[in-house]
Amino acid sequence: MTITAAMVKELREKTGAGMMDCKNALNENNGDMEAAIDWLRTKGIAKAEKKSGRVAAEGLIGIAASGNKAAAVEVNSETDFVARNEQFQELVRNIASTALSNGGDVEKLKSATIAGGSKSVADTVTDAVATIGENISLRRAAAMEVNKGVVATYVHNSAGEGLGKIGVLVALESEGGEAALQAIGKQVAMHVAATNPLAATREEIPADVAEREKAIFAEQARESGKPENIIEKMVEGRMRKFYEESVLLSQTFVIDGERTVEKALKDAEADAGAPIALKGFVRMALGEGIDKGESDDFAAEVAAMAKG
Repeated sequence: MTITAAMVKELREKTGAGMMDCKNALNENNGDMEAAIDWLRTKGIAKAEKKSGRVAAEGLIGIAASGNKAAAVEVNSETDFVARNEQFQELVRNIASTALSNGGDVEKLKSATIAGGSKSVADTVTDAVATIGENISLRRAAAMEVNKGVVATYVHNSAGEGLGKIGVLVALESEGGEAALQAIGKQVAMHVAATNPLAATREEIPADVAEREKAIFAEQARESGKPENIIEKMVEGRMRKFYEESVLLSQTFVIDGERTVEKALKDAEADAGAPIALKGFVRMALGEGIDKGESDDFAAEVAAMAKG
């Protein structure tokens, strides 16, 4: 298979590896992009990246919340200039409010009557395209609700009330005080914005994702030339670290850099006056595969904001 310059460029953008390394990886794997990424990772040349790479989509994430439920939507525009337009921002807010009542199914949301208006969300978006003069689309939506407790929210890179580049929902089930639940919930939401965990618990990590990581770690360990029994222990240790870094409850809480998120939630039960159960989270970043490293140290940036 002929390896084109475009293929090398795509692999460089996805992995950050050098041009020759990318060309070699593609040659070794007959042009298979995913296999080339794994090959680079095995060689220690590239870090794990999302399959989709990075897409420079403009627009806004909108968040709406009301006590025990919240919703997030992504509305795309062609330029960042339009994302700063008051009419566009009001549109995103209204779509988020509509999602709060209608849930996270995008098709259902498009046909629902928009909050504060008489037309459907889809027709309102079409009208906005004609008025603003730029293509606008509702890309996705999510909604969370708990029977008792709160769904806390956080918006990063805020462009206005409930609007930004990254939006997070964190569902906490508890009979505790709402103020205490909102306080710890917002901190956990800020943490999720910074670390982008794969899942809330170890059990929720997809089996194929865990197996892929394990295979890469095993191949790396074998290249050390150590015996299989040692390799097995090395892989176990690396998988333990993988779960600690990828699972929300096991991650080190960026707000203090000391406790795990699970311990922080446990400690918050004293203020709340009741047990707290994390029921799930949603992290919505503008643009598929957006790079979470928008600053030199994104986690430190979010932690600094939390400490005010």
